[in-house]
Amino acid sequence: MRISVISAALVASLVGFGSTVALVLSAAAALGATPAQTASWLLAVSLAKALGSAALSWSTRVPVVLAWSTPGAALIAATSGTTMPEAVAAFALAGVLVMLTGAIRPLGRLVAMIPDGVAAAMLAGVLLPFCLKAALTVEASPILILPMVAVFLIVRLASPALAVLAALGVGLALAFGTGAASLPDLALPLPAFTFIAPDLNPAVLLGLGVPIYLVTMASQNLPGFAVLRAAGYEPPVRPALLVTGALSTASAFVGAHMVNMAAITAAICLGDDVHPDRSQRWTVGLAYAGFWVLLGLLAPLIILLLAALPGEVMAALVGLALLSPLMGALSWAFAVPEQRFAATVTLAVSASGVAAFGIGAAFWGLLAGLAVHGLERWRR
Repeated sequence: MRISVISAALVASLVGFGSTVALVLSAAAALGATPAQTASWLLAVSLAKALGSAALSWSTRVPVVLAWSTPGAALIAATSGTTMPEAVAAFALAGVLVMLTGAIRPLGRLVAMIPDGVAAAMLAGVLLPFCLKAALTVEASPILILPMVAVFLIVRLASPALAVLAALGVGLALAFGTGAASLPDLALPLPAFTFIAPDLNPAVLLGLGVPIYLVTMASQNLPGFAVLRAAGYEPPVRPALLVTGALSTASAFVGAHMVNMAAITAAICLGDDVHPDRSQRWTVGLAYAGFWVLLGLLAPLIILLLAALPGEVMAALVGLALLSPLMGALSWAFAVPEQRFAATVTLAVSASGVAAFGIGAAFWGLLAGLAVHGLERWRR
């Protein structure tokens, strides 16, 4: 295996982990996960990504790399009053729906019928509150946050993919260097899975499970397939949906949320500089899998370090990590003039945090947007 393949896989793994791990930890905290459940979550989702990337790359000879669902994690972090057992059932439902999308063509067509503007606006409504909270951290802790923002903006000029990782490094250095955080007793406990029996709450299944499935399909899987196609590969759509859906369903019972096709990190692994022979570029999926196994095994240590950081630093990291996805979602939401009002309604309701009948705001935002879109189409 070429050094260029290994280096590309290493960078993609570190970018994928470092840029949004704070968001995953926020999601776990929102569900009241114990430290053991959080470690199990990170271990399971990391190994699911590793197994899926290796299996799909090996079997299809296409460089397939997987990611965890960033919008899914944001959706989970925005919930309140949901327990881990209830969330586990929702995670498993979302995984099953992805499998069914790969197995049953009409279901895939039904998802594709949701207007792009409405789907993107739902995602934007989920992401927006996190970015707004990040802005408030500057007032609360300017000494820690302003240097992080400055480094993020400067590094982004050269490499957007590494910008959040650089901000994370600055945040760690400043927090521990200034005494704002105390270095914990560093130990490397053996990671272990924690089984969580699901609790079938219909409101959570509908208000969390279905939106996770929809935002993952619309903002992760479809762009991931598009990145492969743009690089000259025929994306293995059906096998990828079946594999990621099965892995997501299985790993849900030890606390993990969804895995899906990668887009940004995939682009790092698809260039000519990775391997000059396109027919051998699939090996990057194997190297990528190896690094994710290592990251999963180191999850308890990483959790100790990040848990010691002040809350403002974690909130700032989450907000910075979500700026690019928010920009993309807003661009798609208002790209089609005929869908702009429906998208605006979807965005407003999704960002409001309303949870009528115990069902989350993302579901109500989608429902409101579809209703407005349907009325406008009927009028035209």
